[in-house]
Amino acid sequence: MLKTHHITLAVVVALSTSLTACGGGGGGGGTPTTSADPAAQSNGTSLPAVTTTVYGNLRGASLGLNASLNGAVPFPADNAWNTDISKSPVDPNSTAILTSIGLDAGLHPDFGSEKAYGGPIGIPYVVVASSQPKVPMHWTAYGDESDPGPYPVPANAPVEGGSASTGDRHVLVIDRDNNRLYELGNGFYNPDGSWNANCGAIFFLDGNDVRPGGQPGWTSADAAGLPIFPGLARYEEAAAGPGGIKHALRFTVRSSRKAYVPPATHWASSNTSVNLPPMGMRVRLKASYVIPSTFTKETRALLTAMKTYGLIVADNGGNWFVSGAPDDRWNNDKLVSELEQVKGSNFEVVRMDGLVHP
Repeated sequence: MLKTHHITLAVVVALSTSLTACGGGGGGGGTPTTSADPAAQSNGTSLPAVTTTVYGNLRGASLGLNASLNGAVPFPADNAWNTDISKSPVDPNSTAILTSIGLDAGLHPDFGSEKAYGGPIGIPYVVVASSQPKVPMHWTAYGDESDPGPYPVPANAPVEGGSASTGDRHVLVIDRDNNRLYELGNGFYNPDGSWNANCGAIFFLDGNDVRPGGQPGWTSADAAGLPIFPGLARYEEAAAGPGGIKHALRFTVRSSRKAYVPPATHWASSNTSVNLPPMGMRVRLKASYVIPSTFTKETRALLTAMKTYGLIVADNGGNWFVSGAPDDRWNNDKLVSELEQVKGSNFEVVRMDGLVHP
C-alpha cells in the first residue's frame, strides 16, 4: 500500500509497490526490570545510567489517545525488538544494500506535531481497558491472513491520516489489561459499530510467541507482517533523552526484495536482487558516528536508539522514513532539520540470519 502522508517541509512523494500486503504494512513478561541501559554509553557522555523499565506488561499504561505507557515496553526484554544489536556482526553485503536505499539521503521523520501542518502526522494509537466492547471485523482484502474478530476497537479510534485519509489508514488499539495489541490496515468504521479493514492482526505483548494466530508468509497491517506499534517513536520516551527509547524503530524503503528475515514474516516485492533490503532487515547507526551535542534531546534519544537497537525495515514507502506517533510536543522543524543531517552512509546493515526466500 502506498505511503501518502509524510511530514516534510517540501512535497515528498513516496513511490512504492506492495504485493499481497495489507499494511502499507513465551518469555518472562510482566516483571519490572531495573537495569543499566546500554544506550546510556553513547558518545562517552554522562547519561542516566539506571532506569526502571517494565517489559511485556502494559497494565500500568494510561488510557486514551496516544496515552503514556508509564515505562512499559511491549514484549519481553529478550524479544528481537528490544535486544541490543550494537555489537552484532555486519552483513557482508551491507554497502550494496545501503546504496540501494541511498547513501547520501538523510533520515526523515514520518511523525510530528499537528501544529505546523494542520493534520495528524504519524501513526496514532489508543489504549483501552478490558471493558472495551469487542465489535465485528469485516476483512476486505486479506481475510485469509487475518486473525479473526471481534476486536475491541472503539467507534472513535484514531485513524492514521485522519478520518478522511486516503492513505494506509492504520488503526492501532492496545488492550492494556490483557496485554494485547490489535492492528488494522485500511480501517473504516461502519454505522453499526463494526469495522471494515483490508486485514487485521492480534499480537501478544507479554511473551515471545508474538502472534500465535499467525503463520509464516502472512502479512499484517504492515507489509513485513510485523506489529507496527512497538516500532513507533513516541514523545514520552524521546523526551527522556538518550537512553529513553529502549527498542528498535520502524522505517520504510522505496524498493525492497522478495524476501524477509525474522522477526518479519512477509515480503512486499517481486524483485529478487540481493542488493535490495528484505522486510525485517535491521540497520544500525555506526558506533563511529558522533551524535551532535547541539541536537535536541529528543533527536539524540532517537539516534541513540538507532545505535543500540537499530531500525527495522517494515514497509515500502519513502527511503529512510522513520515512523512515530503524533504528538503536539514534537518540534517539527528540529526533527526534520536534525534528522536529515544523518545520512544512509552513517549506517550499516546487521548480518541477516535466517533469511527466507518465498
